[in-house]
Amino acid sequence: MARGKYSYSMSAQTVSTAITILEITAPSTNALIIHRAWIFAATTTAGVVEVQLLRKSAACTGTASPPTPAPLDASAASGATVRWKATAEGTAGNILYDSGMRLDGGEWVYLPVPEERIIVPPSGIIALKFATAPASTNFSAGIIYEELG
Repeated sequence: MARGKYSYSMSAQTVSTAITILEITAPSTNALIIHRAWIFAATTTAGVVEVQLLRKSAACTGTASPPTPAPLDASAASGATVRWKATAEGTAGNILYDSGMRLDGGEWVYLPVPEERIIVPPSGIIALKFATAPASTNFSAGIIYEELG
């Protein structure tokens, strides 16, 4: 039975290196389903960055005090552990989705059809990462996920 859907995001964070920008570790008792992910670049400067959604076998160390996932249709807090803007990378695993984003194009969106949604197993880690270094820009990004339990 679903515990609910949650939105985890960061707003207006400067990024200029190839790093994990958002990471979610599923609770040990529940799986997660990724419904949507997005990145917005607040720039008119041309450039391209490689964006990945990937599994990890070890978590990153993130910037202190990441935002709390917001419940979208659930009253309970998410049991997932979240991190943002890696200061030390964890161990990367399988790349599940790999694409490019034009910085001056505004927004990158991952919105799969139901059959292609990523399932994160209990205690599994999913990350949204810049695989290449972008030009120094303010980025907003987020992931909408469903916690099953």
